[in-house]
Amino acid sequence: MPVLDLFEMERLSPPGTPWLGLDLGEKTIGVAASDATRTIASPLELIRKVKFTPDAETLFRLMDQRRASALVIGLPVNMDGTEGPRAQSVRAFARNLDRLRETPVAFWDERLSTSAVERFLIDEMDLTRKRRAGVVDRTAAAWILQGALDRIKDAPAPAHEG
Repeated sequence: MPVLDLFEMERLSPPGTPWLGLDLGEKTIGVAASDATRTIASPLELIRKVKFTPDAETLFRLMDQRRASALVIGLPVNMDGTEGPRAQSVRAFARNLDRLRETPVAFWDERLSTSAVERFLIDEMDLTRKRRAGVVDRTAAAWILQGALDRIKDAPAPAHEG
């Protein structure tokens, strides 16, 4: 399945099914889940990367356990809007996932998500650096997913010409 726009993914997703959000790091994959109404995103799990296939199997298992119908993956766009090697790597991850199992995917611009989450964890939660290390990626995944969910709820879908 090709990468979808958020509104197309919303239209194609079965009602009452949650989505998962992903924050792909070099060593870990932060995973978040929405509720069935796709209103609230919550941190779920941290997958420590081993190799692509076992990582994908872990992700698919989480999708199946949650009955998730789609993925929102954070896309690390440069501050000037261009895409560098990290964004290309994320796009390749999505293509490779789809080769194993057809999976609806939409990307969400994740600029500043990790730094915003770290600020929140320091300022609001008063977590130490050691405690933040295990929480940041999962929380960044929730931040990414929540941004996408809010975009769908807050804005009308773009008009399609017929």
